[in-house]
Amino acid sequence: MSTVYLGIGSNIGDKEENCKEAVRRLSQINDIQIKQQSPLYLTRPAGGPPQEDYINGVIEIRTKILPEDLLAIVKDIEKGMGRVPAEERDHPRIIDIDILFYDDIILNSEELIIPHPRIHERDFVLHGLSKIAPETIHPLRRKTIRELYEDHKNDQ
Repeated sequence: MSTVYLGIGSNIGDKEENCKEAVRRLSQINDIQIKQQSPLYLTRPAGGPPQEDYINGVIEIRTKILPEDLLAIVKDIEKGMGRVPAEERDHPRIIDIDILFYDDIILNSEELIIPHPRIHERDFVLHGLSKIAPETIHPLRRKTIRELYEDHKNDQ
């Protein structure tokens, strides 16, 4: 079984309930076991047009599902919850589920980049990861999540 970290966020409607519903839907998929969840927390949008704040969190799952197949599953969950694909990045969304890490795999395809390319820039991702996986090492940056989070806080 692989260890995977997923970022979850919402800034449309009942944001907290949207995040909880995404976790419920993930937990109902065969071969996905939810192992840990960070607290949900309020964050400011990172880019995009003017929009409401987000509720974000991070979950750890165990799975045998391959990364590309897992991406298809999370995209189906997003669509099933009413997410409409935006033409541009960082637009408001009812739900967003990102694959942050998949074991220590490094993958760079048209459809999927693992680790997520903006982990080290995103306070809301580092905050959640620091709560449930502070000693996880970023396979490209060769630093722990704790170190990346401290670096990020010091850069602000």
